[in-house]
Amino acid sequence: MYVILVYDINKNRVGKMLKLCRRYLTWIQNSVFEGQITRAKLEELKLKADKIMKDGDSLIIFISRDSKWLEKEIVGEERSSTDTML
Repeated sequence: MYVILVYDINKNRVGKMLKLCRRYLTWIQNSVFEGQITRAKLEELKLKADKIMKDGDSLIIFISRDSKWLEKEIVGEERSSTDTML
């Protein structure tokens, strides 16, 4: 499956969430990640994120079967490409 993950985390915990999400997905912009992930790995990520999160924090995950079902348009400078072409 292909996911886009967005979080809004208190500044005291944002570093921990950033490190966690980078282990599973590609960081594309502040608090935004995307990439292919298995359902099991996504569940693992959510369990670990839940341990970091406190009141007022949020995590939003958009799920698609494959990246080809999403149209992505970038306006301005792309922070980190998810293109894996060599």
